[in-house]
Amino acid sequence: MKKFVLRLALLFASCLALAMAPVPAGAAPAFKVLAFYNGTYDAAHISFVKEADRWFPKTPAEHNFGYTATNDWNRLNSLQPSQYQVVVFLDDLPQTSAQRAGFERYLRAGGAFFGFHVAAFTTAPSTWDWYHNRFLGTGAFKSNTWGPTTSTLRVENRSHPSTTRLPATFTSSVSEWYSWSSDLRKNPDIRILASVDPVSFPLGTDPDQSWYSGYYPILWTNDKYKMLYANFGHNKMNYETNQPLSSTFASEVQNRFVIDGLLWLGGAKTA
Repeated sequence: MKKFVLRLALLFASCLALAMAPVPAGAAPAFKVLAFYNGTYDAAHISFVKEADRWFPKTPAEHNFGYTATNDWNRLNSLQPSQYQVVVFLDDLPQTSAQRAGFERYLRAGGAFFGFHVAAFTTAPSTWDWYHNRFLGTGAFKSNTWGPTTSTLRVENRSHPSTTRLPATFTSSVSEWYSWSSDLRKNPDIRILASVDPVSFPLGTDPDQSWYSGYYPILWTNDKYKMLYANFGHNKMNYETNQPLSSTFASEVQNRFVIDGLLWLGGAKTA
């Protein structure tokens, strides 16, 4: 019996070592990610972009995908899924008609999308109806919490490839949180993956900019496209010294969603 247990332990250790082994140098990436950023507005958003620029390049080495960041949004104009299988918006969204038309063509041709925080922000959704009202389903920005805090998130769909490794509830990283004019629960194309758990209320530190009740989706997908949106991506800052006081990638559980979400979008096996 002892020999059997020993053999079983050795077999498990061997399998674990193989699973954790880095991808061999020079191996072709399973898919490629192109991340767009602005990096010029709000120190908290700039901090997130800089942090993402450090965190994301480490992730491909472990999960075999390529990652490139650019602030040239005109690359969207003629982007094809054969070039980059996943597009990420870190702190902004396309502004010109050519960029927007190119992005929509890219999605309809089978490309995938992961958006963070500001990627959904607008006070005039009619200026890009397809993106804000139909693709993201948010409509206009309605309110935000302040200051940035963690939130307890309740996972509503644990069968989606991006959420299978998440517990029923978990503590997010620190962020400012947005709410929207449209109720995503009424959109038949939107599948909400996680929302603010009521134990989080009041959410915020400013009594005039806190949420005390209500329903607030944080992670979701649109079943008509291969896409994910995450409402986090705003670090807490000391604006006087321009120093970050939090990290968007501080939550290991939340990072599972980012990693597994990208792997699903890229057509690879999730972690």
